[in-house]
Amino acid sequence: MQTLIAISGLGVFCLIAEIFNLRKLIVPVSVLGLLTILGLNLTEFSTPQSFYNNMIVVDKFSVAFSSLFIVLTIFLVALSHDVYKDHPTKISDFVAIKIFLLAGAVAMVSFGNLSMFFLGIEVLSISLYILAASNRLNVKSNEAGMKYFLMGSFASGIILFGICLIYGATGYFDVAEIYDLSQGAGLPSWFPIGLTLVVLGMLFKIAAVPFHFWAPDVYEGSPALTTATMSTLAKVVAMATLYKLVSGLNSNLTPTFEMVIVVVSILSMTVGNIMALRQHNVKRMLAFSGISHAGFMLMAILSLSNAATTLLYYTAAYALAGIASFAVIIYVTRNKDNEDILNFNGLGKTNPLLAAVLTASLLSMAGIPIFSGFFAKFMLFTQTIKAGYLFLVIIGVVNSIISVGYYFKLILAMYTKEPNEQKQAVPVVYYFVAVVAIVLNIIIGLCPWLVTNLLQ
Repeated sequence: MQTLIAISGLGVFCLIAEIFNLRKLIVPVSVLGLLTILGLNLTEFSTPQSFYNNMIVVDKFSVAFSSLFIVLTIFLVALSHDVYKDHPTKISDFVAIKIFLLAGAVAMVSFGNLSMFFLGIEVLSISLYILAASNRLNVKSNEAGMKYFLMGSFASGIILFGICLIYGATGYFDVAEIYDLSQGAGLPSWFPIGLTLVVLGMLFKIAAVPFHFWAPDVYEGSPALTTATMSTLAKVVAMATLYKLVSGLNSNLTPTFEMVIVVVSILSMTVGNIMALRQHNVKRMLAFSGISHAGFMLMAILSLSNAATTLLYYTAAYALAGIASFAVIIYVTRNKDNEDILNFNGLGKTNPLLAAVLTASLLSMAGIPIFSGFFAKFMLFTQTIKAGYLFLVIIGVVNSIISVGYYFKLILAMYTKEPNEQKQAVPVVYYFVAVVAIVLNIIIGLCPWLVTNLLQ
């Protein structure tokens, strides 16, 4: 609870700083504030408790995922310093929105009541709608904002309808009460219907097939930093929340529900990877890559009893690799009209360090050792085999091999093509974010117990 209040207070500070013309302090104070909040959040790790009649529940799950979200937000806010330097009057708004987005994310993994869950998802979604359309003079950004707003509103409506059915079936919004009732018999038929609608709405949020159609256009049209936010922070928030909803509202999964998850997982992995092979725009390619990773993450739901640790590790590995890659992508394309792979030609010669970071992050997402992406997939596959879904793991391995094709398309462009321009000075913030993110990725790959022991 302290974490949520502190995050909200930091967001208000960013808005007040604009009034007193303290724009230069906004990013450094926000980063320092988030680091302090991270420490505050970790102090709650060993003291599980609930607040306001179980509206907010602080436990190991919420603290671990909230810590990951705070780390990702630190990177995103740090990048804001250079990305918004040409729009100094707007930096307070954009940084504040990202911090309020973090507040919604923390609420989404700390809820003990479905009303708090819905408040969290709306705070996060509204922030993303604004950021997607924030480049108001760009037609693609306006299109991205409108598409995301319309599709996201429908998804939120479906989730709300599902919550209403769950309340009608149980008489409670409290997750613990609903869970206790689900263990018995006699719940009306609209309880599973309501749970299904909530899950369908969350599948939209993680861009799983067949609810993925918005993702490529929105990722391509949004400003690059917003795309990075959607691809990393928003996706892992939605996946963690989906896991908490499914495990918290129902005592066991029916075979039909498990089969639906299996089908969606297979479709997401396969469609995402095959479509990514055809892309020449890096942001669209990573959009389809994110769709395929959503399919991998869905495997965790098939092993509810012990999947939280695996899901935390996978989301951390994926998000850190994503942040590292987008730090490079934002720098390379910041003065370009598009994000085509051609812009990365010869990057290995003009800037070897950024090229190495981008290569490492892509290899991690492909699941190549020594990066944490490999160990994340290994843990996920092992757990899925134990759950009795060997055929799903085989399909996952095949899709991992397919993904190497489009990741290497970008890697080959950096190292085998001639550069399009001369070497230029790189602001230190891009080096900082890219290097720190990929180093953290490698560290948790070499020492996975740093993450896996958190939820034991």
